[in-house]
Order: sequence, then C-alpha cells, then structure tokens
Amino acid sequence: MTTAPAFTIGIEEEYLLVVPESGALRTAPEKLLEDLKEALGDQVSTEFLGCQVEVGTGVCATVADARADLSRLRGAVARIARGHGLAPIAASCHPWGNWSDQERTEKPRYDKLDTDLGAVARRMLIGGMHVHVGIEDRDTRIAVMNSLTPWLPVLLALSASSPFWQGEDTGLASWRVSVFDSMPRTGLPPRLADWAAFEATTGTLVELGIIEDASKIWWDLRPSAAFPTLEARICDVSPRIDEALMLAALVQALARMIWRGMSRDEPVPDPLVLSENRWRAQRYGTAEGLIAGDPARIVPMKLVVDDMLNRLAPDLDHFQSASDAEKARGVVTGGTSAARQRGIRDMALEQGASDREALVQVVTSLIDAFDS
Repeated sequence: MTTAPAFTIGIEEEYLLVVPESGALRTAPEKLLEDLKEALGDQVSTEFLGCQVEVGTGVCATVADARADLSRLRGAVARIARGHGLAPIAASCHPWGNWSDQERTEKPRYDKLDTDLGAVARRMLIGGMHVHVGIEDRDTRIAVMNSLTPWLPVLLALSASSPFWQGEDTGLASWRVSVFDSMPRTGLPPRLADWAAFEATTGTLVELGIIEDASKIWWDLRPSAAFPTLEARICDVSPRIDEALMLAALVQALARMIWRGMSRDEPVPDPLVLSENRWRAQRYGTAEGLIAGDPARIVPMKLVVDDMLNRLAPDLDHFQSASDAEKARGVVTGGTSAARQRGIRDMALEQGASDREALVQVVTSLIDAFDS
C-alpha cells in the first residue's frame, strides 16, 4: 500500500444572483464584485455569465474545517449581495431564467470559450458543486478515480437541485446535467491504467491545439489541472449548507475507503450499467433505485445509501464526519432539493398562485435556505 494521501478537501460552489422581491436573475454590478473581492480575495470569482459568482474554500483537513470556511463564504456573499439589493441562491438551475437574456462576463478566458463553443457555452445557466480531495501520488489519483466512478450516481442523486428550466418542470431531478452534457469532454471518466495514460489521452488534445490544458477536460470526476487533487464534479449545488457538507464528507470518505482497499482486486463495473445509473440519478434523484448486485437488480435508494454508509463507517470515524454523512439518510426519506422545490411550487398552485407566482415562492425558499 502506498503512503497515505492527505485526503484534504476543498469545496467550490457556484451561485446565482437574484432580485429578492421578484426572484428574477440579475447581472452582478461591478461594485458588488469589487466588494466581494475586497472581502474574500481569491476565494471568490466571476463566472461565464454575469449573474453568477463562484466561491472556493481553502484546503481543509476535515469537514468541520470546511464548514467554518464555507459558512464564512456564504455569509459574506449573502451580506454583500444584500447591500446591493440582490440575494444569492445555491440551486443548479433558476426556475425560469432564460440563458439568452443573460449578459456574459467580459474576460479573455470567457471570450475564448464563447469562440470555441458558441451557444453551447452561452447556455450554461447552471451551477455546480465541486469537491477536491488531496491525493498527492498521481497513479494513486487515477486508481481512486477508477473505483470512485461507480459511486458518482449516488452523489448526483443526493445532490439533485435543478428540476425547472425556463419556467417548465423538466421531469428530471437534475436538469443541470442535461445542459452540461452538451459540452465536449463531459460525462463519466474513462477507466485509465495510470497517470501516464491520462497524460497521453489529454496530451493528444493539447498537442493538436484543441485545448490549452487538462482544465478543459470536464468529466464528472477528474484529476485537477491546478492542484494535486481528485475533483468530484458530478454534484448539483446544494441550497442548504448541511447537504453540501454531507456530500463533501461522502467524497472524502469514499476516497479513503477506496485507497484502503487498493490491494484487493475489484470487478470492473459494466460501463452501460454505470451510464444507466447516472441517468436514473439525473431523472429520479433519490425517488427510485439504482442498478446493483450480482445478479443485477434495481436496489432502492435507501438500501444503496445504507450500504454506502456502512462501508464508509471506519473512514467517517477517521475524519469525525459521520454526523455530516448521516444526513444522506434524511435526504432519501425527506426528499432532495428538487423534490422540495416541486413541493413548494405545487402547494402554491393549490392555494391559487399563478405559475410564475408559484416559482417566485420557490426562489424565496432558496434565498432563505442559502446561509441558514
């Protein structure tokens, strides 16, 4: 077994800015961005669309450390946005916002994305959550990536927060995934032999001038191009900070559990089953099960999560994050953010609200959840 990785974590979240009274999206004023930079420095940045901002925690040893930093970041964004008459929401799609109405941030990096990808990039009115796990050895990073990939549908199901798109109920728990999949070099990562294989794969695209570097590889799980980390990118962003930290706890513990078992041979998962599970998570969230077992069957999500938490128990104890991860059971029984948003919309409609009024109530609930 190799020397134990650090298994530090870092969390990145993307937020949308709205007008509290109407719930409508709004481009961030330049002064708001200046105030955010003054308060948070390099921990905040703009995004491709002007109505979005992104934050990133520092390197954290534990979920408790991440909670402190992410709470500070969310609190500062909410406070500064309020000073400019706006509010942030942490949901992966705005219930009715139209991407074609949004202003694009003017930066050389975004200019190139627009040139390279056209409307595919301009359509990215979505927000995600990324969890970095520190794994210094490059080959170990790839080995953990291979074995963590089958767990990605569980993380997606638990995080689903994007049921609406341009005023319509999409019928999906995570519409964000459908939008993001229109980008190139997305989806589940391929199974790779080692770091050399990763460099050979991405190096071909760099040598041909298709991409500048591996940061333009947008798999659901990838070795970071900037840090010695494995970056889980599958999750919708979570309106509630407790659920964001639940996901971070699971990613950190999964990485350690996989590292502990690296000396054991594991069956290679069926790519078609993996792809189908990703779709089931995207479509149903936690309301339906995933394919698992031998012989294969559809296992209810409660049993999937119970099995995952049982396997992770030693690792959650190691990081003292069992109480954070246990919130996954509550998501299964109480519903994902997507289910809660639908419930708020449906109740408003039953009480006589119009379609838009009902969706405004959804946005209000997302504002309330942001830093609570």
